[in-house]
Amino acid sequence: MQVLQVQLAVQAEPAEVSRARRWVRARLQAGGIDPDSSIAETLVLVVSELVTNAVVHTGCPAVLRLVLPVDPVDAPVPVRVEVADASCTAPAPRHAGPDEDATNGRGLELVDLLCERWGWYPDGSGKRVWCEIGSTAGVCERAAQPVASVR
Repeated sequence: MQVLQVQLAVQAEPAEVSRARRWVRARLQAGGIDPDSSIAETLVLVVSELVTNAVVHTGCPAVLRLVLPVDPVDAPVPVRVEVADASCTAPAPRHAGPDEDATNGRGLELVDLLCERWGWYPDGSGKRVWCEIGSTAGVCERAAQPVASVR
C-alpha cells in the first residue's frame, strides 16, 4: 500500500484556518477523493477544528500533515490528519455550556465523534495531535451512535 504525505505550514493567525480548509480540499481532489463527498466534508471539518485549536490555544505556528492512500478506491486505508504545534500541553476536551450560541468547547468532541481514532503525543518541544478517518460508511456509523457511547 502506498501513501502520500503532504504538509502545510500554518501561521498563528485565525485566517490560516480557512487557508488550511482550502488546501485540504485541493489535496483531496488531487488524491482522487471527491472534494464534495461526505468523507471530504468530514476531513475538512476535522482539520478546521484541529488547526483552530493549535492557532488559538498556542499562539504559535503549526504544521498540518495529511497522509492519504495513493489509490483510495482500491486501498481501504484511513486518511490520517496530524497537526504539530509548539505547545507541550495535552489537548483537553471541553464541553460547551448549555447556551446554544456558545462558540467554544465542541472541537475535540466533534473530532472524537467523527474520527475512527484520535490521540496525541509529545513531539520535540511540542506535541502532535492526530486522527484517522476511514470510509464514508464508518463515519456515518459513528455519527449515528449516541454520544454517551462514544469513547
